Amino acid sequence: MSSPIIRSPEELVEVAWFCDLCNGDYEYLGVPEGSLRSSFEHCSDIIRQADRLGFQNILLPSSYQTGQDTLAFAAAASTFTHQISLLTAIRCGEIHPPMLARTLSTLDHMLKGRLNINIISSDLPGTVRDSKTRYEISKEVIQILQQGWTQEEIHFQGKHYQFKLSADPVKSYQENGGPLLYFGGISEDARELCAEFCDVFLMWPETEERLTATMTDLSERAQRFGRKIDFGLRIHLIIRDTEKDARDAAKQLLSKINLNEANEIKHRALDSQSAGVKRQDELRKNADTDLFIEPYIWSGIGLARSGCGSAIVGTPEQVYEKIQKYIKMGIRAFIFSGYPLMPESEIFAKTVLPNLKTVNFAEAQNRKPKHTPVTPLTTGQRK
Repeated sequence: MSSPIIRSPEELVEVAWFCDLCNGDYEYLGVPEGSLRSSFEHCSDIIRQADRLGFQNILLPSSYQTGQDTLAFAAAASTFTHQISLLTAIRCGEIHPPMLARTLSTLDHMLKGRLNINIISSDLPGTVRDSKTRYEISKEVIQILQQGWTQEEIHFQGKHYQFKLSADPVKSYQENGGPLLYFGGISEDARELCAEFCDVFLMWPETEERLTATMTDLSERAQRFGRKIDFGLRIHLIIRDTEKDARDAAKQLLSKINLNEANEIKHRALDSQSAGVKRQDELRKNADTDLFIEPYIWSGIGLARSGCGSAIVGTPEQVYEKIQKYIKMGIRAFIFSGYPLMPESEIFAKTVLPNLKTVNFAEAQNRKPKHTPVTPLTTGQRK
């Protein structure tokens, strides 16, 4: 079982950006543009800039869409990033668990400990499973990974996987439990999985009241397992010099949208029918005429995007104020993004980021070793 985050007495926060591996970077929502299409070059530019601007982490998503494979891109990014950690998404069940563990171990060593894992428990491309089965598989995959990171042997007898293997080939670079596990999902099965096994529960935008209720529920569930977890928020940003300019930029983002085409783009994602997406759709239906679900939280992005469907919209001071409210609620990790990704990351990094007290979670929890360990020989390695 993974251990909880060690919190700083100053309540430092981890600030992450988003990398467009799945062909979703736009100037006008729902209107693909050649220069912004997902390519190795464009995604590399996004992550290089985020590293240079001082973000502690960056989300590398996973989806069956035109774009970049998550693990392959993360491996390449290990050669040209320096400080930033890679929050690398894995879809449980896609890769044979011992080989997934070996792949993640290799990646963790390549990154010298700058690896975090985003656990995903959606259907695999071309398949449909009931929620209970998907989360059973995810739970078993996580336990196999954690055994490999913390024990001398992977000895697992579950419903879907049964193994008895040496853990030598899968030892992570990070000590004290291996890479941190980030997870999002609001169904009953999702909440139980995160409470028992994961480190950071990621939420999508909702009203403050709903976010607080979710955090209370997850904290109580984790306590039943003798654990504490941290909370994160995945949300977009639209920051301008005046509130009017920010709201105008939000309207501009939707100015060329074709709702039929936007809906088709949205439903390409494997999570477009998830409980979390449906809950955001419900909030948007009850929003005001400008699609705000509460002050500064604009839900228009959900018209053409699955997953995170809202943005903080306002001046740098208003955005900072809203982030501070989230911090006071107990949110400690943020994954931001904007359209297009590169210019919006620069605006945030210049106007808001310098005012936030930040920390890399893995370093705060002493996950990274004080020395460079010797990479273990893998089974079958030739001498």
